[in-house]
Amino acid sequence: MTNTPTILYVDDEVDNLTSFKANFRRDFTIFTAENALEGLELFRKQDIEVVLTDQKMPGMSGVEFLREVVKLKPEIPRIIITAYSDINVVIEGVNDTNIFKFIQKPWNVDYLRTSIFQAHELLFLRRENARLIEELKTANSQLEFYLRQKLLS
Repeated sequence: MTNTPTILYVDDEVDNLTSFKANFRRDFTIFTAENALEGLELFRKQDIEVVLTDQKMPGMSGVEFLREVVKLKPEIPRIIITAYSDINVVIEGVNDTNIFKFIQKPWNVDYLRTSIFQAHELLFLRRENARLIEELKTANSQLEFYLRQKLLS
């Protein structure tokens, strides 16, 4: 995991992508896509650490896009950024894709920056937790082997 979070932002409004890059280019490594299919292609090719998406896009909604992201890498934190404020979308996003945050447009630069850094920290903690669990499994295995040897001797 890098010190500079690698972000994928998917939004069909090019102005939003341009504004995002202008505001956050110094904070993050940024990949952008104008639709969900392009976003999935980038997600598969790049080592993305946080995904942001607009909800209301032609072809595939943000929640539908995030369902695909979850299938590929479920540990990656997901954020929906949208002007569309239907509570059912929020519920669907939380229930179906376990989104990290739901942020309404127009977004506040400082709040969004903080949210992305929090999401990146969450990914670090998830990966560290998985690593520690593997270490614990290995240690338990070695201990069981040692105890079996002691019992047999």
